[in-house]
Amino acid sequence: MFISYLTVETKTPPRSIGGILRCLGPGMILAGSIVGSGELIATTRTGAEAHFDFLWLIIIGCIIKVFAQIEFGRHVITYGKTSLESLNELPGPSVAFKINQKKVRANWILLFWMIMFISILGQQGGIVGGVGQALSIAIPLTEEGTKRNDLLAQKVSLTLKLNENRSKNSKLDFQEVEKQLEDIGVLPKSRDDLYWSIIISLLTIILLINGKFSLIEKFCIILVSSFTFITIVNLIALQTTESWAIRTDEIIHGLSFSFPSDLTNSNPWVTALATFGIIGVGASEILVYPYWCMEKGYAAYTGQRDQSKEWLHRAKGWFKVMKWDAWGSMVIYTFCTIAFYLLGASILGRTGLVPEGSEMINTLSSMYAPIFGEWAKFIFLAGSIAVLFSTFFVALAGQSRMAVDALMTAGIIKSDQSLRNYLVKCLGAILPVICVTCYAFFPKPVFLILISGTMQALMLPIVGFAVLHFRYNKSDQRLGQSGVWDLLLWMSFISFLILGVYQLYTRLFS
Repeated sequence: MFISYLTVETKTPPRSIGGILRCLGPGMILAGSIVGSGELIATTRTGAEAHFDFLWLIIIGCIIKVFAQIEFGRHVITYGKTSLESLNELPGPSVAFKINQKKVRANWILLFWMIMFISILGQQGGIVGGVGQALSIAIPLTEEGTKRNDLLAQKVSLTLKLNENRSKNSKLDFQEVEKQLEDIGVLPKSRDDLYWSIIISLLTIILLINGKFSLIEKFCIILVSSFTFITIVNLIALQTTESWAIRTDEIIHGLSFSFPSDLTNSNPWVTALATFGIIGVGASEILVYPYWCMEKGYAAYTGQRDQSKEWLHRAKGWFKVMKWDAWGSMVIYTFCTIAFYLLGASILGRTGLVPEGSEMINTLSSMYAPIFGEWAKFIFLAGSIAVLFSTFFVALAGQSRMAVDALMTAGIIKSDQSLRNYLVKCLGAILPVICVTCYAFFPKPVFLILISGTMQALMLPIVGFAVLHFRYNKSDQRLGQSGVWDLLLWMSFISFLILGVYQLYTRLFS
């Protein structure tokens, strides 16, 4: 799947804005894998728990990581090496042994990536479970599923109404609604979400086996653009209602580096910091981005590094294209992230609704009800199915490539292009099955996603260390560096380190 210098000729980079725009693509694929888990699920939950307090943290989480992403891209264009190849060359302890007379070597970073890879499969289990939940609401497959959907919709609607009445101090309505909630009782069980998850996994297998870069690229552009548009329109429309409008003072408060007032409850902290690990480009996306850059051809078009002026011209040009690609995707997912966070804070936070378990999708759909009414559920369902499926498909497409690369980098299997292509397709058939199995045994999408967020938060300091190593020990000085850029890289690393240390501390001592 990776384009070699032998099969692709070098190409002069575009100079015009139109030419640059036509060469973009890896960033949109990245956005397609980001919007589902981090933005739609984790970000809205953070808003529900912390209200507007962590708006500043969400924005920083989106912006601060793009510098590491670009530096990784620079390294790819310069040397034509994948992320894992580069990480395996970093200084530090390693494990070396022989398998069938083959020398196998994996350094400490590669070993930790393998652990993170397992958590990502759990995360994608949560994602495909979310798709299954949405489809089970839109198209129930069993009588039990239909009955559960009706009662669950009533429960979410009544909870929304209950909290509205509580804020208005309407005791009569409050008691009436509370009685209706009690009458619903325990929801009947249904496995419609699992059945749909299995169907979606089978569809994903077909696409992964046959999917090439161009298909993945177009797929992401359509799905991400449509759902992002719907969400931003909903947020704007929210300002036309007195009850749900976001006030200027709430935005100012959210940008003032404030913290949740209830410090006795650690949930907002835990959720927010786990969310920080996966919103924007998480560790997984930073590492997978160079693979998409290579398949787009940025490194191959630049050609093998040498001392010629021709190579330097091509390298600077394609590096410029890559920066446009990275910054463009950052703008898209940052706006999308802010929109989801504000929706979560303004509606879920004010009403006390927190998305979790099998009620996650129904709870999230309530964010659209104040503006568009009950039928808005179907708008949300269509959008969530599209964006969650996009995340599931794109993430597994990237992880299958990285898994094969890990085996080749460690020396477990030989580095061969045809073998690489074959194994990527094989993993395209295997990984969806593993993910849906995770959801079958642990049907809690939010929890699975946040666990992966924690692992990615622990991986981020390692990524930051690698980026600094590339910058000071591997970068070609002819490409130009600046003190401002170095400062931004160090800021990224420090934020990654603080987050990683905090996550490690909480896991060991809490």
